[in-house]
Amino acid sequence: MKTPAIHRRALFASAAATLVAPGIWSTPLPAAAQGTGGTVIDITRARTEPIPIAVPDMAGAGPDAQRMGQNIARVIVNNLRSSGLFRPIERAAFIQTPEAAAQAPRFQDWRVLGAVALTTGRVELSGDRLRVEFRLWDILPEQQALGTAYNATASNWRQIAHIISDDIYKRLLGEDGYFNTRVAYVSESGPRDRRTRRLAIMDQDGENHRFLTDGQFQALTPRFHPNATQIAFMSYLRNEPRVYLFNLQTGRQEVLGNFGGMTLSPRFSPDGRSVILSAIRGGDASIFVVDLASRRERQLTNAAGLDVSPCFSPDGQQIVFNSDRGGDQQLYVMDANGGGVRRISFGNGRYATPVWSPRGDLIAFTRIGRGQFAIGVMRPDGSGERILSEGWSMESPTFAPNGRVLMFYRETPARDARGAGFSARISSIDIAGFNERQVVTPNDATDPSWSPLLS
Repeated sequence: MKTPAIHRRALFASAAATLVAPGIWSTPLPAAAQGTGGTVIDITRARTEPIPIAVPDMAGAGPDAQRMGQNIARVIVNNLRSSGLFRPIERAAFIQTPEAAAQAPRFQDWRVLGAVALTTGRVELSGDRLRVEFRLWDILPEQQALGTAYNATASNWRQIAHIISDDIYKRLLGEDGYFNTRVAYVSESGPRDRRTRRLAIMDQDGENHRFLTDGQFQALTPRFHPNATQIAFMSYLRNEPRVYLFNLQTGRQEVLGNFGGMTLSPRFSPDGRSVILSAIRGGDASIFVVDLASRRERQLTNAAGLDVSPCFSPDGQQIVFNSDRGGDQQLYVMDANGGGVRRISFGNGRYATPVWSPRGDLIAFTRIGRGQFAIGVMRPDGSGERILSEGWSMESPTFAPNGRVLMFYRETPARDARGAGFSARISSIDIAGFNERQVVTPNDATDPSWSPLLS
């Protein structure tokens, strides 16, 4: 899938014209207020006191533009509210109209509602071309904090809304957002003992869903390439469980490597030049790295037991994986060349599906013990273990690109042998263990993989 480019240009309070893409010039929005300072709120504080923000509909000339402005504002509100860090003010309380606010905010009308920030905007539609002008206002000093203009095809209005949401997140919290992202996952349907598993992809909020495979062959564990153009996954094509690459621009699938047996649990390296995976030979599973240009395979582990679910650290210098080499399934970290293996998990239970945070500060994992599953995080040396959520069955954590939120899937138990009542759903949760939410999907959903921020 090739997404048409959205050309963007950020304008702080006194910006000049900017070349936003080769051969495309954009007219800057005039600075509507003086000053470049503004409110930045600590995320820890925002967890306990969500930021009150007013997001009126964007103004527009004509019913189509007005409807588009309403839709864009609705997505922004949903994004900010779902983060748990913002408290969008109810529209019924608004005093100033969207059109009037887009021309000149009356700050006292928004201050009386308790808002510390306000968004305004205007939408222009010309055929299939869309232009969105957006401004973020700091209510207390009564100044513009951010102004941005976007040009795209009208079908890309939802992506513009996600980008604006990220702009707000970054300006008010001082860190990159995660709204303009996608999630690849496995869509499941049918009885539990005869599941059909298809690769699927959606926006992080569950919209723009589509299937990538037809379900003729089972698919598992999709993982995004760092540039979000490919997915590595495990497929049972011709009943041979192997790692495949799926090209999102062409739809082409190709097997990865020349392994004689089963390959599984792939992940791309941080630079996107190789894939790390596990290959089963005899009764053991070892970790290999496959160079994508040359297709050369390099073996990293050779211990008795099952070494699976490898994942690189963000700097590419270390690898975390789970293994039963010590008699029980635990987490290990090693150097990228396979040396210096050391165990890092020592809690009660078995550990699986480790994934390194994009920030490099945490490793998320699944823990199984005493008939319960849990999703947790620990530091790369194994210290500071914290459980974020527990349940009957849950697995496969994946980090948002800013490292602040996790997704995973949660199963509920079956009521009978045929699987009636069984369901598997994706949930998201903050790394502090608050604000757990379900992501709505058309069918049951497992094995989520969060993309990097999309450009």
